[in-house]
Amino acid sequence: MNLDKLNEWLIKNNCDVAYISDPLSINYFTGFNMDPNERIFALVAFKDKPAFIFAPELNVEEAKHSAWNGDVYGYLDEQNPWQKIANLVSERIGRPQKIAIEKSFVSIARLEALKSVFTDADFSTDVSKLIGELRIIKTEEEVKQLQAAGAEADYAFEVGFNALRNGVTERYVAGQIEYRLKLDKGVMHTSFETICQAGTNAANPHLGPTLNTIKPNQLVLFDLGTMHNGYASDSSRTVAYGEPSAKEKEIYEIDREAQQAAIDAARPGMTAGELDAVARDIITKAGYGEYFIHRLGHGIGMSVHELPQIMSGNDFILQEGMCFSIEPGIYIPNVGGVRIEDCGVLTNEGFKTFTKTDKQLKYIPVKE
Repeated sequence: MNLDKLNEWLIKNNCDVAYISDPLSINYFTGFNMDPNERIFALVAFKDKPAFIFAPELNVEEAKHSAWNGDVYGYLDEQNPWQKIANLVSERIGRPQKIAIEKSFVSIARLEALKSVFTDADFSTDVSKLIGELRIIKTEEEVKQLQAAGAEADYAFEVGFNALRNGVTERYVAGQIEYRLKLDKGVMHTSFETICQAGTNAANPHLGPTLNTIKPNQLVLFDLGTMHNGYASDSSRTVAYGEPSAKEKEIYEIDREAQQAAIDAARPGMTAGELDAVARDIITKAGYGEYFIHRLGHGIGMSVHELPQIMSGNDFILQEGMCFSIEPGIYIPNVGGVRIEDCGVLTNEGFKTFTKTDKQLKYIPVKE
């Protein structure tokens, strides 16, 4: 179990306690997923005692009926949560000397609050790296959830392509996608704001959908994803609404070639930087290297962006079971942009994508 590995790490690093406060990390170790908003939510783990979840009283029953079968303790809004955590820890192990925290997540204010109740404890040990390393290799069950999220993304593309017509806004198209995902697929949350960018807007990768209207004879870029049982999808497609310009067609084919080359090349044992170079070299040799302005990809799992980072110069060795995106893009100001993205799992047989929507340039008939 994942929690066993955390216990082993605590023993190895001579830590009495791990204070885990990133909801994604808590979900990973316990199977309980919630958004605490501004309230305190934590998993408190020990090297030789059972862990417990600490949550707002509002969520205690929910946690008790989740996949977590350990102790759950709550607090009321008018109570001091930090003192209550300290009391619970003291009941289990006395006064801890060394407490590991997620330095990549915990705020300075909350760290100071912890220090105020654990006055003798050393908080210098960071458990973030361990959690990242554990999450980076997916189990078969995690891959199944990512595949299911990918299938939802494929459906979202179908909805988005069908929603294109003259005069509707980018936000309308994005809204239709999210509405139909909820109505038809039961999707509670998208993994990020659904992006629909038409024409020159597509040259700004993270602009998001605007009130600009869809017009004929331009490329339209979609970037979207869902959350499925706590696992994310993230995929991009670019389609032609009507007849795009010769330049747009050219950059589309270059980007498609670069993405497919990277998918074909991906193998365990290569570095993340080497994989990035496969796509980047194709785009650069075609004369558009300066317009490929981001890394080739990122890890995906419980978070839409996690390790590994598939980027130039990264010597990190890719391994079987890692899941990540391959998403080269070409963005030319005042012309437009193209991004083709698939997430998948790296196997000994190659890179298996979670999304299946065709990547030959799709022409959407102009509709009034």
